[in-house]
Amino acid sequence: MSSPPRKFRLPDLISACPLKDATNPHYEKAAAESRAWINSYNIFADRKRAHFIQGQNELLCSHVYCFAGYEEFRTTCDFVNLLFVVDEVSDEQNGIEARATGQVFVNAMKFDDWDDNSILAKITREFRARFLRLAGPNTVKRFADLCETYTQCVGREAELREHNQILGLEEFVPHRRQNSAVLLCFTLVEYVVGLDLKDEVYEDTTFRDAYFAACDYVCWSNDVYSYDMEQSRGLTGNNIVTVLMKEKGISLQEASDYIGKYCANLLEKYLDARTRISLSLGHEATQFINAVGQWMVGNLAWSFETVRYFGPSHLDVKETRVVYLRPQERFSDL
Repeated sequence: MSSPPRKFRLPDLISACPLKDATNPHYEKAAAESRAWINSYNIFADRKRAHFIQGQNELLCSHVYCFAGYEEFRTTCDFVNLLFVVDEVSDEQNGIEARATGQVFVNAMKFDDWDDNSILAKITREFRARFLRLAGPNTVKRFADLCETYTQCVGREAELREHNQILGLEEFVPHRRQNSAVLLCFTLVEYVVGLDLKDEVYEDTTFRDAYFAACDYVCWSNDVYSYDMEQSRGLTGNNIVTVLMKEKGISLQEASDYIGKYCANLLEKYLDARTRISLSLGHEATQFINAVGQWMVGNLAWSFETVRYFGPSHLDVKETRVVYLRPQERFSDL
């Protein structure tokens, strides 16, 4: 019986991406404020707090919302930090518990007068107040609906983990779009840029081609980058790498290579659809699709700037693309 692999090589996504990365000039001030806001609730044990700080969620926002003004940028930092709270809590819950956590998040986001006096509800309500100040009605409704879908998928993810089940590829792709919260974060682009797109825009075929190609690109590239971290924590079921290895009967390296080729196709699809968006949709549709492209390139850049995925070797991994798999953490370490 062959030994499991000790290393694998990442696909060269950065060199293949023609989109231009940038960072937000308000990063340092807004990031410090947002981090202090979350930490003021003292919701993390020491290890979780270290994971939160080292992950530098706000730096991700700096790359993907590089065009945001100060208030809008601070709000995006708050939301990504709020998602971190929901994600970290639900990762250690069973299906019933994760759905209950998600429902607190949804209720506090959707209803003005809802409050169960939990810390999660309070954090969510404070974010919601910021968001509603500038968001248009279509964006608010779209955001609330996606919050509900996101939490349902997070609950299902917990159920699958509880029963050690892995979805097939066809079912996993739409599931991953939602439980990754990427579509939620795309909706924040409307808030940041000052758009309020109508539903008809999202129903346009070419718009949807670009929209979902961008989303899948972020999900697939993120999954191959985060695979080592997740396998070290015993949480690989919700990852396209695992899905591909199981469904296609391929090795870890072959799955990584497959993702590289698939991401290249997604990038081409996004760029092609971006040039074909109908003028009848208006300039705002093109503006939105251009802006979500920052998520595609920004997530790549951010992944190698922190220790979140590759630990202290993140700069070496960026240069060599070789990932040495870490041993699984003991339960007492989590």
